[in-house]
Amino acid sequence: MTARTIKLKLRRKFKRSRQQVEDLGLLAGEQLDKNLIHRFNRLLFVRRFIIAWLLLFVLLGGAVIAQTTALSGYYKTPTFLPGGVYTEGILGDFTNANPLYATSLVDTSLSRLIFSSLLTYNDKNQLVGELAQSWSVDTTGKIYTVHLKPNLKWQDGKPLTASDVVFTYQVIQNPDAESPLQSSWQNVTVQAQNTTTVTFTLADPLSSFPYSLTNGIIPEHLLGNTPMAEMRSATFNTQQPIGSGPFAWKTLDVSGNTPTTREEQITLVSSNDYYGSKPKLDGFIIDAYHDQGMLTQAFKRGDMDALVGLTSVPSSLSGNKGLRSYNLPLTGADMVFYKTSSGVLADQAVRQALNEAVNVNQIILGLGYPAIPVREPLLNGQLAFNPAYEQITNNVVAAAASLQQNGWVVGKNGLRYKAGQPLTFTLYAADNSENQYVTKALQTQWRTVGVNANVILEDDTDLQSTVAYHSYDALLYGISVGVDPDVFVYWDSSQANPTSGAWLNLSEYKSSQADEALEAGRTRFDPALRAIKYEPFLQAWQTDAPALGLYQPRFLYITREPVSGLTEQSINSAADRFDNVVNWEILTGKVDAS
Repeated sequence: MTARTIKLKLRRKFKRSRQQVEDLGLLAGEQLDKNLIHRFNRLLFVRRFIIAWLLLFVLLGGAVIAQTTALSGYYKTPTFLPGGVYTEGILGDFTNANPLYATSLVDTSLSRLIFSSLLTYNDKNQLVGELAQSWSVDTTGKIYTVHLKPNLKWQDGKPLTASDVVFTYQVIQNPDAESPLQSSWQNVTVQAQNTTTVTFTLADPLSSFPYSLTNGIIPEHLLGNTPMAEMRSATFNTQQPIGSGPFAWKTLDVSGNTPTTREEQITLVSSNDYYGSKPKLDGFIIDAYHDQGMLTQAFKRGDMDALVGLTSVPSSLSGNKGLRSYNLPLTGADMVFYKTSSGVLADQAVRQALNEAVNVNQIILGLGYPAIPVREPLLNGQLAFNPAYEQITNNVVAAAASLQQNGWVVGKNGLRYKAGQPLTFTLYAADNSENQYVTKALQTQWRTVGVNANVILEDDTDLQSTVAYHSYDALLYGISVGVDPDVFVYWDSSQANPTSGAWLNLSEYKSSQADEALEAGRTRFDPALRAIKYEPFLQAWQTDAPALGLYQPRFLYITREPVSGLTEQSINSAADRFDNVVNWEILTGKVDAS
């Protein structure tokens, strides 16, 4: 093969190879154009699609987070929390925090918060130990033994012992100390057997004696050197009282230059030395106002959490949405006490007719709150209460007939007269809205049978003087009966004279039948036997009608918002609202549900 032939052959082979390369290039271009360039718009669409999904996921994630945050409270429970300072606004003035002298609403409130007593009441109004761990009585019924709880302390850290208890009752018994409790502690010997044991020896058996052990105990190490005649005015009582209660004294601030504008604010803090559980509140403030209008305005401004000392909710507060009114029934009795020793009310027939002329249920309906009727000298549900001896009321026809039969004839003016003497008397009461209503209702009902009652409403100071000197014909007044049925001080003949001390027989009622029953009932310890012994007293009271029972009074407690731990239950005195004060709470929040 010639060289030319070989050369041409190689040239043709090269051309074929180049053509193959060109064909492959064209094919690759076509494939690139087909699979990439032509699909580029589709890639843009896919990108937008992916971005849309990513945005959707972001939005969903944000919504989940927002919903979880918003619903987090759903999985938490609203509750009260410890802490905070509670402020009570009280109508009245502060004079003495010492429990041996505290009598006013402000004083007794402070005394209960600062001082502890041997015995107190639980939420069922049952007597329980406070400083006392236990107590007992011997077989004679005359010797009571009280054992103190261990490691008790005063708020200054000093130990509280049996000698403090003995000292407290020695002060009460000393006439120079002038304690209003003195008359109740005559003929009682108090001795310390050791640092935690005290005995009380009585002259006679007395089943109700433990209920006398609810007064506050005072410290001997701070008052032991104070002369008895100076005990009532000691600076301890008003400047730095030291007790063993749940709250300790901090400060006293006084403002206002006139009686109307005067305000006393006492600040207390929770006590670290309290024998029981530490109060859930950090502090407690008693804000005493002399003027009801100023007190109400301060409450409206939000200066306080509660109002105390009013007989009804002021109309100016009716718009407060969170306002709460607690009606705490008192184990007492609002009665009309007839002075049986003189005047027209010395006539038993007249007293009985006055009772018959009154519709007690109708009066109660007009009070504006639920009240428990008082039908006899003992309270409904109390030991020895007997419906068979309820007073006779709501019989106007019988009342008029009885008066007519006893010579009280209706005159031209509609009033009754006997031997030229009109059937009229004066009725005294405290000047408040509730008594204004009750006395007006009594006036109207008595007038129906021809009896005229002149009503005189007095402020607290004047009324206390009227009560102290028994300078009335009839008295609308409230007495504390308590849990035990021992009402000796209100109805026994020995208590009808000024020499009796407290002179609490407000009707000056005297009955040998009642006296014997009262003595027998208070000296028996078996409940069934006590009930039997009290029956002659109840019978005599029903027949003699020394008073007209109306209803159990209430303690009105007004708060800005509900208070955890404060419940509507029977109490024996206004200060007993604090029986559960260590558990009061006002702060609110939410916690995880368990």
